[in-house]
Amino acid sequence: MRCLLNAGFLVLIVTSFAAYLQSEAKGADPQRVSLWNGRAPVGDGEFQEGESWITVHRPGKGNGAAIVICPGGGYGGLVTGAEGHGIARWLNGHGITGVVLEYRLPAGRPFVPLLDAQRALRTVRANAKQWGVEPSRIGIMGFSAGGHLASTAGTHFDDGDPNAADPVDRIGCRPDFVILIYPVITMGEKTHQGSKNNLLGKPASPKLVELFSNEKQVTAQTPPTFLAHACDDKPVPPVHSRAFYEALQAEKIPSQYLELASGGHGLNGYKGPMWDAWQEKSLAWLAHLKFISPKTTPGN
Repeated sequence: MRCLLNAGFLVLIVTSFAAYLQSEAKGADPQRVSLWNGRAPVGDGEFQEGESWITVHRPGKGNGAAIVICPGGGYGGLVTGAEGHGIARWLNGHGITGVVLEYRLPAGRPFVPLLDAQRALRTVRANAKQWGVEPSRIGIMGFSAGGHLASTAGTHFDDGDPNAADPVDRIGCRPDFVILIYPVITMGEKTHQGSKNNLLGKPASPKLVELFSNEKQVTAQTPPTFLAHACDDKPVPPVHSRAFYEALQAEKIPSQYLELASGGHGLNGYKGPMWDAWQEKSLAWLAHLKFISPKTTPGN
């Protein structure tokens, strides 16, 4: 009887510990937060009745890092599954808070997505203590056209307005690091035409083409950046990532470019060895720059 009781007690301990670990990994339920309270800017001091959202996925045991995630969709839609909430859950598995941004689609209003991305970064910093995040370890990540948005946020930022009535607007929106996966970068000759048309409208003014060709906007203040792109990507060829990487290197910005052997645009449907490779390498890069601990990378 004693052995049976001890065995039963052991099973109870193991089961309880497994449930605890599962709870720790899962974290709190995702929290959806509005960014504009129904009155959203469109640029040039004008506003519209509208909204954009972030969904905050917090890990059970966070490491203090957070990443705003910009899904792709050619600036005509949002791939919030594989390039949004799925990424947030993967980040949670490595102790990183994932913040999925549902940015407004521009329809020829080029500053609308950028204003949303900047507001998302400010909002995460404003809530850093509440969400278990370090204000100096908040990055941005993007895929395809979302990569263009993330690279725009990494090259167009400010320190906040100390005199703003809204306390969130007093906070800087420079990301501490940027991760770009098969990103659209240029609005020039080799652009992704659908993204360009949706963002800048037709015809696009040369001034806007220059301003939103982010390989031309890199400065010494641009954050550290990781890029990954398949060499056989036809819709968005790797010249986009190469141009941005070369500009980063010219400014001596800590940066890494991973050119993948295959996978096309979307890397074989968000699975397989090429998809796994950028995830593993980007985590190792974050650890190398001390944005996360090495123990949060695969195999450690």
